[in-house]
Amino acid sequence: MEVLGIDIGGSGIKGALVNSVTGKMLTKRYRIPTPESRKPKEMAEVVAAIVKHFDHTGPIGVGFPTVIKNGICKSPGNLHKKWLGRDVQELFSNATGQPVTVVNDADAAGYATMNYGIGKDKKGLVLMITIGTGLGSGAFLDGVLIPNFELGQIPYKKYSKIELWAADSAKEREDLTYVQWGKRFNKFLKLVELIVCPDLIILGGGASKDFEEYKDCITIETPVVPAELRNHAGIIGAAVAAVKSVR
Repeated sequence: MEVLGIDIGGSGIKGALVNSVTGKMLTKRYRIPTPESRKPKEMAEVVAAIVKHFDHTGPIGVGFPTVIKNGICKSPGNLHKKWLGRDVQELFSNATGQPVTVVNDADAAGYATMNYGIGKDKKGLVLMITIGTGLGSGAFLDGVLIPNFELGQIPYKKYSKIELWAADSAKEREDLTYVQWGKRFNKFLKLVELIVCPDLIILGGGASKDFEEYKDCITIETPVVPAELRNHAGIIGAAVAAVKSVR
């Protein structure tokens, strides 16, 4: 089945058509910058523009960068405060005129990686960490999703959440080298290892493609590997979630 997957990030909103059976992308990724306001109306317009670009009718899956429960935004995360309590699923469905399923973006990326990538058939507690504007996290126990596992929200020192200090956006904002940033990211991974003791950590998002640049900074005992699907995982996972009810 052909499904449109859309991955919403802090800097860009990306979409592509996906085969929901094989998990393969059928088109090139189409990207529109995330509106600076990061408000619901403007972002819904971008989602609608992506749907129009592909001339798509039918199911749409959207990976959203914060906690989603039954289609409702439970935390604004790095977006505008107007998202809090908003029915994201209804908003996007109305904007596109198509049935939309909304899931947490890291959950979507993790679902793709666990079913079609390096996480396939992996047992135990596996974490998918997406590195971008924030630090998203998806958790899987013996391949089954544990939704809304938001480890990037851990408070750290003077920061309300550690992702403000250790996400890729912090690296860009403070012009850090990969070694400088890698030490911060390793501190985040140490806290994750202490709190949940995972069996495997898989890295996705923009910074995962540069894993070789900072892998020597990672000193935790838990195996850490980059995802094969890279930036496409969020799109693929969101599309498949739309037809397999991954909530």
